[in-house]
Amino acid sequence: MKTVVLIGDGMGDWPCPELDNQTPLQAAHIPNMRKIAAAGNLYLADTIPPGLPPGSDVANLGLLGYDAREFYTGRAPIEAAGAGIPLLPSDVAIRCNLVNIDDNRMVDYSAGHISNEDATPIIETLQAELGREGLTFHPGVQYRHLVVWNEGPDQPVTMPPHDILTQDITPHLPKGPRAQDLIDLMEASKPILAKHPVNKARIERGETPVTQIWLWGQGPALRLPTYQELYDFTGTIITAVDLVKGIGVLAGLDTPSIPGATGWVDTNYAGKVEAALEALSRQDFAYVHIEAPDECGHVGDAKLKTSAIEAFDEQVVGPVWREMEARGEPYRLLVTMDHRTPIKIRGHSAEPVPLATLEGPIGPVSEETAFDEFIHNGEVDLRTYEWIPRWLRQEL
Repeated sequence: MKTVVLIGDGMGDWPCPELDNQTPLQAAHIPNMRKIAAAGNLYLADTIPPGLPPGSDVANLGLLGYDAREFYTGRAPIEAAGAGIPLLPSDVAIRCNLVNIDDNRMVDYSAGHISNEDATPIIETLQAELGREGLTFHPGVQYRHLVVWNEGPDQPVTMPPHDILTQDITPHLPKGPRAQDLIDLMEASKPILAKHPVNKARIERGETPVTQIWLWGQGPALRLPTYQELYDFTGTIITAVDLVKGIGVLAGLDTPSIPGATGWVDTNYAGKVEAALEALSRQDFAYVHIEAPDECGHVGDAKLKTSAIEAFDEQVVGPVWREMEARGEPYRLLVTMDHRTPIKIRGHSAEPVPLATLEGPIGPVSEETAFDEFIHNGEVDLRTYEWIPRWLRQEL
């Protein structure tokens, strides 16, 4: 029995005035997801354990069969694993965003979705000027980077920059033990970036400059039992982001790099599907993660998010489902999202999300049913962080 999980990151939302008070999921043309919902089992699912933040880290841990209440140490250590950055027991990994702040307000958490070509030399300069023994800057993808700090501050309360867009940053600066260490490093980046040649070129091109770094999501190294130990599975995670890749690394799953996988609407959908299907020809499990709907939510563009959801349905869900049917072998398919990323707040929220499962092959399906945030009258059917482990073990 092959197991396939397809995740459209952040697809859930709230009704949007620009979509005639529909959510993007309601407004989108998503025949494949709606047919799967009609032919299989449809649930409204909680993905965030009580007391934990509604982030992709917490939610994807649960969707992969790990209860974040037991395992979560912070976002950055997971990303470090995904980036292949080893952590000592005394190391603290810290997420380092390249951001644009103007007049003390968070204008852009991604500095205009800065390219790798522009971001890498900026991180290299920060390492040269601010790095030292026991504190290193590591380049990542686009605006997402890491700082590894030996015996660094792991107790402050920090805020994701995408959750405070347009807001005054002052009340959202790090708080708690050694918070000032993080603030000082953020402040030290400002004069370096103000004179950086990459920023000068970006301004000349009319692009958003990087005004400083924003540090958050810190924590010590995370350890997970492997999929082989928990579920007796071999498998692969297909994703463009180090966060989800990191969970895969820690779970002992394959995490191939897909050329052209960007985490944005221009990602290489076909390459991701091809990699997943190839993995399923020799392994038990594949997890395909598409970041674009979440990014569109953070940008605050309801129509672009709707298009991203349609691309997920047409270019990922449809091809994977058709190929699994064509192979004629027993399979289980799960389609859902990790959390909502409402256009209105341009951040994450913890309300329940739709989740559909299907066991095949089942043959042609013509009937469709709703696959959105309002199924089952808003009554929660399951908690993924408790339910997924049993589903993976075929106990349901």
